[in-house]
Parts: sequence; C-alpha cells; structure tokens
Amino acid sequence: MPPTAKPSPTAQDLPAPSFPAIESLLEAASVEEVRGFFDSVKTGLTDLKGPKVEQGKKAQAAIGRAEELLGLLVETRERLIAESKGGKGRK
Repeated sequence: MPPTAKPSPTAQDLPAPSFPAIESLLEAASVEEVRGFFDSVKTGLTDLKGPKVEQGKKAQAAIGRAEELLGLLVETRERLIAESKGGKGRK
C-alpha cells in the first residue's frame, strides 16, 4: 500500500516562535555585554589541540556570527527605543 501524503501544515497551524531567554537577555544587555558573552568560550576554543582544532574553528565562526546577530538585535532595540522617544511624526 503506497504511503498517503500528509497535508503540509499551514502558517496558521504552526505555533508562533518564542524565545523568552533571548528576549529577556536582549532587553537588559548592552552591545558590549553581548559581545562579551562568548569570550570564555572563544578562549577555550583557541586552546584546543589535535583533531578538535578544525571543529573549534567552525565553532568560532558560528560564535562570531551569533555575536554579530545578537549585537544587531540590541542595536535595533536601542534604535527603536530612541525613535519611540523622539518626535511622533510631522506637525
């Protein structure tokens, strides 16, 4: 018996993504704090020796990208806050 095709879920069926830990972190952190979150991990990755060095380089690249994205989110938050405190359009 051939497998029956299941209907793919629509956007209405999927739960809304929620990342409360990241949200609360970004609400309270500054750009410098976000960049400093991964310092100890990056230091540990540079100390790797042997066959784990290649994996460490990949992890460092991923951490760098995560830092960049988190920094962008914090900067966007700060910009939105500044805009909301600024003028409310033309007068």
